[in-house]
Amino acid sequence: MTANSNATTTEELSDLLDAEREALLKGDLEKLNALLVSKESLIEAINAVPQTDLTTMEMLDKKVKRNQLLLDGALEGIRAVAARMARLREVKGALETYGADGKRHDIQLDIDSSVEHRV
Repeated sequence: MTANSNATTTEELSDLLDAEREALLKGDLEKLNALLVSKESLIEAINAVPQTDLTTMEMLDKKVKRNQLLLDGALEGIRAVAARMARLREVKGALETYGADGKRHDIQLDIDSSVEHRV
């Protein structure tokens, strides 16, 4: 890889990392998925040759770390939503209470999932 093509590759990766950041901030998971293949190939191309421009590599490193923090936050949010939905499914048909004796009591709810329409 020539110095010119190496500079082009690092510039393309920088632009892609900026696009990845925007997709993370917007929650556009489909775009993140589409960017992944290009990101991997650009990183492989950069890793294939010795790098002499330390400033550019530090800039790319900062962008990668920034995006990783955003991605970690997004994954944490997705896990929280999944856990909340699981708890809601558990509660849907039963109610847990504690009696005067301090013991837990489960009350099963008969929820009719059909809708009655009266005229």
